[in-house]
Amino acid sequence: MESRPPQEPSRRSAGGRKPNAAGGSPTPPWLWLLLIVGFALIFWQLSSKPETTVSYIPFFLDQVQDGNIKSLSIQGGEARGELRTKQLYPSATMPNPSGALPTPITKFVVNFPSEQAINDIVNKLGAKPEKASQPDEKGNKPAEKESKPAEKESKPAQESVKIDIQPPNTANTLIWVTFLLPTFLILGLVYFMMRRARDQFDGGILGSFVKSPAKRHDKSKQRTTFDEVAGLENAKSELQEIVEFLKNPEKFQRLGGRIPKGVLLIGPPGSGKTLLARAVAGEAGVPFFSISGSEFIQMFVGVGASRVRDMFKTAKESSPCILFIDEIDAVGRVRGAGLGGGHDEREQTLNQILTEMDGFSPNESVIVLAATNRPDVLDPALLRPGRFDRHVTVDRPTKKGRLAILKVHSRNIPLDSDVDLEGIARGTVGMSGADLANLVNEAALLATREDKNQVDMADFDAARDKIIMGAKREEFITEKDKRATAYHEIGHALVGWLSPNTDPVHKVTIIPRGRALGVTQFLPEEDRLGYSESQVDAKLAVLLGGRAAERLIYSDLTTGAAEDLKQATRLARMMVTQWGMSERIGPVFFRASEEHPFLGREMSETRDHSEHTAQVIDEEVARILREADERAFHMLEDHREDLERLTEALIEREVLSVSEIEELIGKRAGPPTNVAGDEVAASLDNPV
Repeated sequence: MESRPPQEPSRRSAGGRKPNAAGGSPTPPWLWLLLIVGFALIFWQLSSKPETTVSYIPFFLDQVQDGNIKSLSIQGGEARGELRTKQLYPSATMPNPSGALPTPITKFVVNFPSEQAINDIVNKLGAKPEKASQPDEKGNKPAEKESKPAEKESKPAQESVKIDIQPPNTANTLIWVTFLLPTFLILGLVYFMMRRARDQFDGGILGSFVKSPAKRHDKSKQRTTFDEVAGLENAKSELQEIVEFLKNPEKFQRLGGRIPKGVLLIGPPGSGKTLLARAVAGEAGVPFFSISGSEFIQMFVGVGASRVRDMFKTAKESSPCILFIDEIDAVGRVRGAGLGGGHDEREQTLNQILTEMDGFSPNESVIVLAATNRPDVLDPALLRPGRFDRHVTVDRPTKKGRLAILKVHSRNIPLDSDVDLEGIARGTVGMSGADLANLVNEAALLATREDKNQVDMADFDAARDKIIMGAKREEFITEKDKRATAYHEIGHALVGWLSPNTDPVHKVTIIPRGRALGVTQFLPEEDRLGYSESQVDAKLAVLLGGRAAERLIYSDLTTGAAEDLKQATRLARMMVTQWGMSERIGPVFFRASEEHPFLGREMSETRDHSEHTAQVIDEEVARILREADERAFHMLEDHREDLERLTEALIEREVLSVSEIEELIGKRAGPPTNVAGDEVAASLDNPV
């Protein structure tokens, strides 16, 4: 047996440094020190300027006149000075339209109206205007000469005033802080971003945007096993090989075997595809990464491809592991399809997925699981061997599977002794695992509302009616509408009761549920894989039974048969175009116009039949529906008394069960006699 190849050494960045878990290098301490010093300088500069801007006239001139100027520093047309004694500003002699309270000030700032005003003030203060002294050749600044106070004619000699005159273009501390500090901050930010960047996208400010949003589920957390997945025995047996490969890859590599790189789970919504993927990871005990196909698509072209690269890179570093992509049809649809071409971002993301799956080496234990309920829209390049080369069908559960699912979801719910899980499984044909879980939950909620200690069979029946037929609507219905609805629903039920090739009637009600005023419920007794022509004809008669009852009783028609006509027309068209059940058309398959999921795709494809054939198809569909309507009408006409008896009972009780119908008109028609038709249908559904 070959030994497992050694793991690859940890990859390093382009600069030779090993990246940390956050995706970049730590921030250097000197950068934080620089930021702190910069903010401290700004705070000091702002806090060290307590000067108040005062008016030149009259406040400043009054202080000059009173000899209250201690020092004055003139630069350009602005002067900063200090008073000998504190003064209130604004003073009592000054107008104060704003109403602000006067503030005692010592330092001030004043703006001179002209250069002549500067000379006058300097002369008045007893000093001559001096330009700023220039440094000598050695860089030493000569000592300043103190100005001698000038004597005033009107006042005695006063203390000298220190006057400093600076050139207008001399830069001060504020200028240095204002211009140099932002420059250092920008340089530091650029350096910080460059240190964290690994490549063009994966780092810096774009790191959180282009990183893969895949969620990791470790085995130490909630673990799902195959024991918790009930009713999917065929799918579990297919995936058991994947589990064995993840546990012991040398077993398969010993004889040169290669496990599939991708496994595609195909099934209707709610059938348990995601649960199966989690169970595979739980059984193998490996990390599990999950992501939805819609999480790749963004408004910017190239972001989805970058997320795919990051996702596969993370998966390879954590191998062996499972990478699960849910709803892959959101990103893996056929390229270039639809009206106006394709979608650049989605197609680039799909191309990157194809490239990454091709890039797997044979010894990389990374299994890609994907789930979809629309395999017909996936790109062929995604389904070819070497990518998703194994397809696992996750279909709706059978009766045995439904019973197992009901046991799993009801194990923590107290059940009454009258609960028959096998009967519930027999009466929930077509329900998925999610539907059955919802059924058990609704039954528990109904029992809770009625303050019961256990969930009984009545709660399960009410929950099933709510799920299949909709919730009850509390609204008033006139007697006329109630009677018309009763005739319509009894028309469906009576035709089904008299037709042996249809599913048995389970319940008839005229209590408004969902969007309908009344409902006739049919429950199949067993799972069916196909239908014969006689069974389809009987179903058409049942669908048109309500309309036939209205025509028989009122000789008039209502709008209540719209949904029945829609279903019957679709069924009849499939008989003619896809099932070969028309002698005039013959055994030919025609593509349905509504089967294309891409808008406008049928515009670029040639039709598979001519206009004359389309006319013949329409005529055959109309003929089949007309014959079914006549069969239902004559059947009700021959059993007019049963129709009236059942209608009166339904109006009185509002709900009729199977036992009540048997009590009123007798037992249902016998079993189907057209065995040959069933054999033909089975041969068509399972071709050799």
